[in-house]
Amino acid sequence: MSLPVVVRPEADDDIVAARAWYDEQGAGLGARFAARLAAVIDRLSDVPELYGEVGPGVRAATVARFPYVVYYRPFADRVEVLAVLHGSRDPAAWQGRA
Repeated sequence: MSLPVVVRPEADDDIVAARAWYDEQGAGLGARFAARLAAVIDRLSDVPELYGEVGPGVRAATVARFPYVVYYRPFADRVEVLAVLHGSRDPAAWQGRA
């Protein structure tokens, strides 16, 4: 059973900024990032326990071929995306959102 995925406003801002940056880097790159991110979110919906914990109740999934990490929290009735950040970012960037 797939769970609904709720993307918090801060995470949505992360996604918009990352896609805009990739759009500036090359034609179609932003769309490829968005497609890879959508694939991760689909997996989170289907198998929320797939990825390892990085904090109390918070898990992290990597975006294939892009150096981004999706930080999320699975619940019984939904999956909540807290942040979508470059892998080199300080973990404190997402920890303040948990």
